[in-house]
Amino acid sequence: MTNRDKLTIKRAEKKDISALAILFDEYRVFYEQESDPKGAEVFLMERMENEQSVIFYAEIKGTDEPVGFVQLYPSFSSISLQSLWILNDLYVRKEARRLGAGRALLQEAEHLARLTGAKGLTLSTSAHNSAAQKLYESEGYIRDNEFWHYNLLTITKS
Repeated sequence: MTNRDKLTIKRAEKKDISALAILFDEYRVFYEQESDPKGAEVFLMERMENEQSVIFYAEIKGTDEPVGFVQLYPSFSSISLQSLWILNDLYVRKEARRLGAGRALLQEAEHLARLTGAKGLTLSTSAHNSAAQKLYESEGYIRDNEFWHYNLLTITKS
């Protein structure tokens, strides 16, 4: 039995949000945000209720506890006139990182992109997250050296 055989990947439903919010909060803390479990739950529920994201999660077989998740947002490429998916969030608890959960979640995301006829998947990660970079590259992701990405992060509600 391989490590991958020890995992189950599921598509999240509303009933899963409370358990996933705990993981989502851990993910946010990993990226140096203040813990906000309730805010995490509200955010995920809003995405699900408004059909604004798709979330897959990994469990170790025989348990009902998620150990990792991937959240994808639908988007479009005006240049190619095609849809695409933004792989916005991927997180696996430390104790499950050597079981292949991250790889399995990436593969499930790719499967969704193929099923929906999307052009592909796009993601970004911290320049210092070399473990994630190695995983992405091993799954065929190519680092973009052609386009510069800019962010405007000072917008607030009026």
